[in-house]
Amino acid sequence: MTHIDAGAELDPVHPVPIPAPARAPGLSTAEVAERMARGEVNDVPVRSSRSLGEIVRANVFTRFNAIIGALWLVMLFVAPFQDSLFGYVIIANTAIGVIQEWRAKQTLDSLAVIGEAKPTVRRAGVAAEVSTSEIVLDDLIEIGPGDKIVVDGTCAEADGLEIDESLLTGEADPVVKHPGDAVMSGSFVVAGGGAFTATKVGREAYAAQLAEEASRFTLVHSELRTGISTILKYVTWMMIPTAIGLVISQLVVKQHGLKDSIARTVGGIVPMVPEGLVLLTSVAFAIGVIRLGRKQCLVQELPAIEGLARIDTVCLDKTGTLTEGGMDVTELRPLDGADESYVGQVLGALGESDPRPNASLQAIIAAYPDSEEWRCTESLPFSSARKYSGASFSEGNGESSTWLLGAPDVLLAADDPALAETERLNEAGLRVLLLARSSKDLDHPEVKKAARPSALVVLEQRLRPDAADTLRYFAEQDVKAKVISGDNAVSVGAVADKLGLSGEVVDARRLPDEKEEMAKSLDKATVFGRVTPQQKRDMVGALQSRGHTVAMTGDGVNDVLALKDADIGVSMGTGSEATRAVAQIVLLNNSFSTLPSVVAEGRRVIGNITRVATLFLVKTVYSVLLAVFVVCWQVEYPFLPRHLTLLSTLTIGVPAFFLALAPNKERAQPHFVRRVMRYSIPGGVVAAVATFVTYLIARHYYTGPGSLDAETSAATLALFLISMWVLAIIARPYTWWRICLVAAMGGAFLLVLVVPGLQHFFALKLVGATMPWIAVGISVVAAAALEFLWRWVDRRVPA
Repeated sequence: MTHIDAGAELDPVHPVPIPAPARAPGLSTAEVAERMARGEVNDVPVRSSRSLGEIVRANVFTRFNAIIGALWLVMLFVAPFQDSLFGYVIIANTAIGVIQEWRAKQTLDSLAVIGEAKPTVRRAGVAAEVSTSEIVLDDLIEIGPGDKIVVDGTCAEADGLEIDESLLTGEADPVVKHPGDAVMSGSFVVAGGGAFTATKVGREAYAAQLAEEASRFTLVHSELRTGISTILKYVTWMMIPTAIGLVISQLVVKQHGLKDSIARTVGGIVPMVPEGLVLLTSVAFAIGVIRLGRKQCLVQELPAIEGLARIDTVCLDKTGTLTEGGMDVTELRPLDGADESYVGQVLGALGESDPRPNASLQAIIAAYPDSEEWRCTESLPFSSARKYSGASFSEGNGESSTWLLGAPDVLLAADDPALAETERLNEAGLRVLLLARSSKDLDHPEVKKAARPSALVVLEQRLRPDAADTLRYFAEQDVKAKVISGDNAVSVGAVADKLGLSGEVVDARRLPDEKEEMAKSLDKATVFGRVTPQQKRDMVGALQSRGHTVAMTGDGVNDVLALKDADIGVSMGTGSEATRAVAQIVLLNNSFSTLPSVVAEGRRVIGNITRVATLFLVKTVYSVLLAVFVVCWQVEYPFLPRHLTLLSTLTIGVPAFFLALAPNKERAQPHFVRRVMRYSIPGGVVAAVATFVTYLIARHYYTGPGSLDAETSAATLALFLISMWVLAIIARPYTWWRICLVAAMGGAFLLVLVVPGLQHFFALKLVGATMPWIAVGISVVAAAALEFLWRWVDRRVPA
């Protein structure tokens, strides 16, 4: 059969065909080469990650690296090699951070190439997919539903073309485009099709800079990162006056020489810096990206890993998420005595009339072949807002007819008997479309009201085999699932029920418009049908207004606005280009079952970083307090840098690395800073007081030459034992590898105490038996105090 030219344009309400010029061939090969030579190419780098230079700068040039680097240089000149070990630890940490982030960058870049949408460009009369970066000025780019406008241009062809520009202008209603109208990069097609000529490419395009910025690898805008930045800001303010006081006191007290005093001063300042905390956060995020990348999950913004772990409500679009994209026609039910073979001819002609059929129409095309005798004279593309499509035909016998295909409850009056049959089919989980013949032309405002039902087309949707398990996982994790679909509410409810998701089913057309009332309805019900694209967006906003953290999944154009407004947007890899552009997470393998992995990865990152942050900040607190005590008592600082390097490595550095990457299924909790500090402050206070008391007792116990070394060794033993108890608490609940980890750290310290070479290297030698046992006794009392205080904090201090 033949149908209207693809360049004809149709208004969605008054579909009057507007003749268009003949199909343009696009640029020739020579013209493309000429423009490339002139540099008129869309060369904006779409980056999924930071460049190598940016990664190195971000990891090397930090505030704390500058502080420690300066202190390291001092120690290289005034103290033995052992006292400058902390500098090499920082170099190793920074190298690990760079390597892991570089690996994450490579993963992101490779996934971004896999997930990159390739626009269709017509050149020399042939349409072919090309990379976005290969588009040149004046290229003719074909577009259809779900396609994103990648460069600015002028509409050249239009077939009922409707473009949503809300992401750029805030205007919610789609804009009908005619030849000659401007189209802006960053907008997307919601209905119809056509082509446009590129007028601005590269960095000149309207949304190019926004798109580049939005797609960058980033570690910002997350509670975790913001919380750590807040903590580091306070640590810096504490460090400055404490360090100044320590420098002055040690130079005044300098009974053991200038170099030794400087070494002890540096030994007091270095542990105040929680230098590994930022590193471990970056590494944890980076490894999360690598792990998810292996499961074909593209994380377009790193905080999305954290964000999805915090969600308490997930809104699911049925089509493409709970069900697979394809459908099958299972039955055709003629109505009012319609001839089944004639109805089949109509359906075949309708399928042929749409150059970009959706999943429902593709199933109809597969079931009903086109008749060459029918000719399409007008067509009305399907849109999710209208919920029906239509076409007018000149039949083989010379007669003309106008047909509509769409939702029965939209095309029919509420009392039509055909709706009862539709309801029964919907209750069985089947999707039903109504074929209706209208006595009015497509351009008539009452074309829908003049429609007479001819047949019900029954479609069966293919359920995703992994959907039921994924929904069960969310239920177990206390995450509420809401199914939000444009389909019939009863049909959607039946699909949800098959997947084990029970709850009230609501027709969204009866939802209140007021946000507070809508939020109440959303809290009560589980399944919502006949939801318009704008309603999806409103529903996300209503849930957020009640304090919910909302994730939205979808793959269609009608999901874009809701995906953008949700806390976390998740798109399927086969979804429209527009949905992939605004989503933070893209499931490239289209597997809904990947979502639990993303949630689990986020929980691992947040839970583990909360654990290790406590370790680092306990050290910061006790270091600041020890410095304050030293200044107030006017005594030598008890430790050299080598002692605290040893303690930090065994009780924080090595254990924190393993704990940060361990499995963790705890649900993410808010108020990161408060949760960390409520443990760090009492832990640091107990460690500082117990260690300083041990040091003061040792100062009275030991006299004569070498007494300071003996005092330092006793204080180091006490601080190590208390720090080990902090580690033992944080490592709970115990597993075999956590017990081995703690035991290995204790064994390493014992090795230092018993091997003469290590004793000399770290300047650690316990003198006599009385003082070491006193240090052990004080440590036991401190450990009991830690247990009591942390349990008291759990009961009395809210997180």
